[in-house]
This record gives sequence, structure tokens and C-alpha cells, in this order.
Amino acid sequence: MNQNLALDWLKSSYSDIVVIESILDNSIVTHMTAFHAQQSVEKSLKAILEYHNEMVPKKHDVLMLKDLVQKYIIIENESILEDLNSLYLDSRYPGSFGLLPYGKPTLQDANEFYKFAKKTLYDVCALLSISMEEMQAQ
Repeated sequence: MNQNLALDWLKSSYSDIVVIESILDNSIVTHMTAFHAQQSVEKSLKAILEYHNEMVPKKHDVLMLKDLVQKYIIIENESILEDLNSLYLDSRYPGSFGLLPYGKPTLQDANEFYKFAKKTLYDVCALLSISMEEMQAQ
């Protein structure tokens, strides 16, 4: 069990949540909300692997990570994971890359991504018995 490295992953995940909270209502940067939501989910899932001394892949595929942690936690709503995966890299570049089938994420999409990422983070903290105070400590 490696709680210290798991905690580091969760602190980093929480940082992405804080960024999302600062931009959540801005329709101009919904793609960045998606990016940070993906990052938060990715880091939360990697915390589980770290905690259990399993290899943490240097990949950003949250669907693959979901499969790797399924013996510890069930992550529901695979469609959000699919959206976050498709938006991840290209969300930071202009043009039609990395958009949902109907275009740039809406404010409603951004809110759903945020809620999903925050719930994932909190569920992982509960699973690993890591308090919010520990995670928020500098």
C-alpha cells in the first residue's frame, strides 16, 4: 500500500477540480473544463493503482484506467468517460479537433464533466480512506 503517492495523485486531481470551479460558468472555455475534468478523473484512477502498488501506465486513456481499477471501484457512466477521452488532447487546440459530435462542449456538458470528475475524486478518497483535509493540505 502506497498512501503517500496515492495522496499526491489525489491532490493533483483536486487541483484540476479547483481550476474547473474557477472557469465553470464561462462558455468560452468549456473545452478546457473538459480537459481538466479528464485530468482529474485520470489522476483519481491512477491514485487507486498507486495505492495498491500496481503499475501506473503513462497513458491518458480513462477507459483503460477504468478497466484497470474495476476490481477496486466501479466507475459508472462510460459515455462520459468516452467523451472525456475523445476531448482530452485536442481540447487544447483550435479547429474542429477533439469536439463532441455536435461541436464544442456546451455549458451543460461542462457541468456534467465537472460533476462526474468531482464525484470520482470523492469516491476514490472514500475508497482509500483519505480525508478531504488530507487531500486539500499543501
